[in-house]
Amino acid sequence: MELFNRGDTAAVDALYADDGLLVPVPGHPVSGPARAAATQYLIDQGARMSAEVRHCYVAGDIALLIVDWSLEGVGMKGTATDVLRRDADGRWRYVIDNPAGVG
Repeated sequence: MELFNRGDTAAVDALYADDGLLVPVPGHPVSGPARAAATQYLIDQGARMSAEVRHCYVAGDIALLIVDWSLEGVGMKGTATDVLRRDADGRWRYVIDNPAGVG
């Protein structure tokens, strides 16, 4: 959230595993440069993110997060379902970032 609100697309993208997916529109996952472009688009619209983790479930090196979020300035909000994996360096990275939660 902090990196997004600073407008640091590269730092936000570094939070994803190399093969990590973002689902900016339900049913349309993107990765790689398209993932960064989707983030940049929202930043360029002046969106400011707020978020609160509702649940976090961890099994070994996999985590499921349920996150209530909103993007002020663009009128978007929802509950995300996110899957993260702990890498060899110990850092958690998004494998699936699904802001729509069920889409």
